[in-house]
Amino acid sequence: MARPDHRADIEGLRAIAILLVVAAHAGIKSLDGGFVGVDVFFVLSGYLITSQLVKELTNTGRIQLTSFYAKRFRRLLPALLLVLAASCFGGWLLYPPGDFSRQAFAAAAASVWLSNFYFALSGMDYFGPQVEDNLFLHTWSLGVEEQFYLLWPLLLLLATWRSRSAAQMAVRLKRTLFSVLLLSLTACVLLTPKYPLMAFYLMPMRAWQFALGGLVFLCLNARREHAPAIGWIGLIAVIGSALLLSEKAAYPGIWALLPSLGTAMLLASGKETQNSVVSRLLAWYPLQQIGRVSYAWYLWHWPVLLLGAAVIQTPSLADRLALALLSLLLAAASHRLIEQPIRHNARLIAKPGYAVLGALALMVMAHLAAINLHNQALARTLWPEQMEHLKVRSDVAAIYAMGCDDWYHSAQVKICAFGPAEAAHTAVIVGDSIALQWFPAAAAAFNRPGWKLLAITKSSCPMVDAPIHYTRIGREYTECAEWRQAALQQIAALKPDVVIMGSTYTYDLSQDAWTQGSARVMAPLSKAARSVYVLRSTPVLPFDAPTCLAPRSTLYDWLAADNRCTASPVDTHSEKVYGWLNTAAASFSNVTVLDMTDAVCPSNLCRAELHGQTVFRDRQHLSARFAESLGPVLANRLSLDE
Repeated sequence: MARPDHRADIEGLRAIAILLVVAAHAGIKSLDGGFVGVDVFFVLSGYLITSQLVKELTNTGRIQLTSFYAKRFRRLLPALLLVLAASCFGGWLLYPPGDFSRQAFAAAAASVWLSNFYFALSGMDYFGPQVEDNLFLHTWSLGVEEQFYLLWPLLLLLATWRSRSAAQMAVRLKRTLFSVLLLSLTACVLLTPKYPLMAFYLMPMRAWQFALGGLVFLCLNARREHAPAIGWIGLIAVIGSALLLSEKAAYPGIWALLPSLGTAMLLASGKETQNSVVSRLLAWYPLQQIGRVSYAWYLWHWPVLLLGAAVIQTPSLADRLALALLSLLLAAASHRLIEQPIRHNARLIAKPGYAVLGALALMVMAHLAAINLHNQALARTLWPEQMEHLKVRSDVAAIYAMGCDDWYHSAQVKICAFGPAEAAHTAVIVGDSIALQWFPAAAAAFNRPGWKLLAITKSSCPMVDAPIHYTRIGREYTECAEWRQAALQQIAALKPDVVIMGSTYTYDLSQDAWTQGSARVMAPLSKAARSVYVLRSTPVLPFDAPTCLAPRSTLYDWLAADNRCTASPVDTHSEKVYGWLNTAAASFSNVTVLDMTDAVCPSNLCRAELHGQTVFRDRQHLSARFAESLGPVLANRLSLDE
């Protein structure tokens, strides 16, 4: 039987939010922006918690803090601890120790609702590759919510302290929430360009979304005749933001207003009428059922997707959707068997103080257990069979230890020179880290009388004369453009015999940028050098090579496929970029595009390990030792022996 104050549209809105999040994480490309579902949850939480607290304040003149916190713990903690335990167990069995140690530390932070601080202060971009395999990445939003729950009742008590009437209380509440919204939103927008992780992860920069939800309860009511239209606009804004936005957006910033205001409109519309088409749509029975388990599904979906990917290695969309469905079944089971019984336990409800103390004790125990797992995993990384696979990550070209690459920290060109300074012939290798991974091979190829080799590198900077937005620093990579221009001038002054240049194909550049921008780089090099070779980018693996090769449990060996550390080198976008580079090179008689893919991935198959050597030190960079072994092949294709 529904509660008198139950709003079916809110349950349906929860369902929309979790469906968007799961769709994005499952890899449905048209819904890359499904991460906005979390913003919907924030606004909903602000609305619901503010309404609950304000009603209590109005009726009793106070807030029973112990009861409030006990209710939050009963609602949120049991399912969280269950998922943390299950995920840690699965991670221990299916992840190599070096990776699992990071997972366990994140679990320790999540157990005390602080994982958002952990990810922010550790420099782990939510949209970056360094956290895409973290089992507990999604718990950042739970940390934000719990920190909101901790402070919000205290803020409302402070705002209404010594209020002489209900009217005065209402005015103070509205002013307080509006001030929070204004200050927090301003901080969020200002911090997003320069400090995107702080703006994304930390509660003070998200507080405006909770305040917005609270203000909807306090003062926003759609007029009955306008409610249906406002509801449609709100629904379009929420779903449209998921379709429009992607990880390339500077988020949250001003963009977060789109799903947040859309949610506010839906809430305001539903306050006035539950009979509109939108309200009836959100009250649809399947959405109601999904909304009821939305919290549990949010907890389960991400670790299930990642643990499944650890076994399947390159799951198809069908695989990911099947894993998402499995996580929904787990969510339904945990909701029925764990969440609901504890949430409605009469003894815990009757003794909120004991419930709070018990919850805090469980959190401390879970935290200590996760730290213990972290320490055990670190100890396992020292086992000889683990060290063998870990050390390949540091198998990089010698130039990186020589300070040649300032990355985005400056535009200064630093040249690393090898061979006799008075050598008659000069070779230059220039480009980003994908080009410079070939340095060991080039060093072996040019290790001959009369030659010197110069290395000029800038990580994440393509040899394409076009502006590039670098998501890691959240802005246009201007240092790259300045460095590239200066590097081309210095190479032109050197008048080398051979120039080898290259970039990864994964930059977000258009066809015109690749063809015309590459040609603008090739032009001065073609004039200065006898021969210019453009290296085709090596394939990007769908897995991390050292991680894939690292020994794990017997269960993993039994579940994982025999060909788990192999992949096809064929990539549609790589083929396009290769064609565009050849188009650009066709305008110059001495520029050749050099494809070494067959040497890296013989028999049209990329292997993490080949002839006893680890080929890749991560997903896309060759290990220095393997690259060096290809020195004779490179020398032959550069026609150095002719």
